[in-house]
Amino acid sequence: MNANGKKRILIYGINYAPELTGIGKYTAELAAWLASHEHDVNVITAHPYYPDWEVHPSHKGKWWTREVLDGVKVFRCPLYVPKNVTSIKRILHEFSFLLGILPWWFMTLFQKKFDVVLCISPPFHIGILPLLYAKIRGVRFINHIQDLQVDVAKDLGMIKNRHFLKLMFALEKAIFDWGGQVSTISEGMQRKIQAKGIATSKVILFPNWVDSGLICPLSRELSLRKEFGINNDDKVVLYSGNLGEKQGLEIIIEVAKLYKEQSNIHFVICGSGGGRDKLIKSAKELGLSNVKFYPLQPYENLSALLAMADIHLVLQKKSASDLVMPSKLTGILAAAGCVIVSAVPGTTLHDVITNHRMGILIEPENVAALAQGIETALHEDLNILRNNARAYAQKYLTKNTIIGNFETNLLATA
Repeated sequence: MNANGKKRILIYGINYAPELTGIGKYTAELAAWLASHEHDVNVITAHPYYPDWEVHPSHKGKWWTREVLDGVKVFRCPLYVPKNVTSIKRILHEFSFLLGILPWWFMTLFQKKFDVVLCISPPFHIGILPLLYAKIRGVRFINHIQDLQVDVAKDLGMIKNRHFLKLMFALEKAIFDWGGQVSTISEGMQRKIQAKGIATSKVILFPNWVDSGLICPLSRELSLRKEFGINNDDKVVLYSGNLGEKQGLEIIIEVAKLYKEQSNIHFVICGSGGGRDKLIKSAKELGLSNVKFYPLQPYENLSALLAMADIHLVLQKKSASDLVMPSKLTGILAAAGCVIVSAVPGTTLHDVITNHRMGILIEPENVAALAQGIETALHEDLNILRNNARAYAQKYLTKNTIIGNFETNLLATA
């Protein structure tokens, strides 16, 4: 601990800035916030590759490197990044990261010790080395769960070998048991972690956040409609974010087919990920000129991107219920967006949307339900939902409040 009572913090995570979306964005914002509050923050991570699954040009060909970003000391390592992501290739990808961080792990072992080690999961097994460091040096270990990765792999059928799944669950449980606190991003995920036999006292809530000053409602004229060639009088249904397996995004193409003859309704898919090429191919085969694809936009353009939409989509498969919490929702709420959410009753996502009346809920993986939700959003006055969304973001999702509460937790124990 520093003389002024601030902490030396070591963060492990496979994703980090300059990645624009997903876990890396939140980890980088957390680290930068802590550094700006005089903590000594070090991060061990990979070279940026997500969500394109290709190492960014700025880091391509690099091995073990050091840099300083927003006051944070960042130590990067090489890793295997597959072009076509399969379950086996993803396992190899994640284990290559575990091997890549070994030099940095040995370096930290013989330096002045850190006060807190924070591990960001997934990958779930990244916690092995940080936990070993914490035990050897006698320091605090916090395992932060953004996705319950093993449950997702099982429930989505990504891994079917029951013996391998049993081994993965056992390793996950061991990391939970031997570590200190476990933090996660929703109450539903808290319940699922506790159901694994983890004491309630060990599991803390640390939700994702949004900067509601930077992400705010904008007029249609200030949106990206002009840049994207869309008339202000047309209607836009927007999905923005990771194009992956958990979302079940094929449903967007199926619904867009129903609006094929309505030239004033555009389905805009803005993002990258393993499912992008498949979606583009499907839209092309069906001759859907009403579906438009764009790359991820820089964070400074996010408000303008969100402002172009009449309807936002937050979609996930039934089997992913309460195993993940869509991070894209925070920005949509802060931008006062009208959001259609696919969620199962009893999950945190369903409860939050219902209790605060800030979106249209539909059954996951149901084309007819999504089409009906879009019709509702297109023809009803939904200003109350938009206003409630913005109010919720300002009250519950502000960055300073959420990270400030987490910092209090960090400072509570030496």
